[in-house]
Amino acid sequence: MMTDAATNPGVRLDIWLWAARFFRTRSLARQAIDNGKIDVDGQRAKPARQVHVGDQLKILRGEEAFEVQVRTLSDTRGPASVAQQLYAESESSRARREAERASRAAQRAGYQAPQGKPDKRARRLIRALGDIDAT
Repeated sequence: MMTDAATNPGVRLDIWLWAARFFRTRSLARQAIDNGKIDVDGQRAKPARQVHVGDQLKILRGEEAFEVQVRTLSDTRGPASVAQQLYAESESSRARREAERASRAAQRAGYQAPQGKPDKRARRLIRALGDIDAT
């Protein structure tokens, strides 16, 4: 086992997440790890944990959840095309994210932001609606 660790050194989790472009900065990656948004092989991780090829990561970023397997190790941030080669996302994770994204888009579809500031009549109507809630 020690020879395997010697031939396959790991990379710090926060550095790998930054290099794989899941987070914009290392400090954001570290903050996500500290807040429990990153699991490695089903266990809560620390920023200094070594990531190895084959590790399963669960990453919660905003409203999105990624389930990825580490393919390659890197401690430098490169272009997005190179970063995508560092991991393989599971099909179930990808399908779930797409479904959630479509659901959020459908919820927003009915709402249209106003074109400009409300005029005097509209402000009076808004105030009148506010009074209804107070009583």
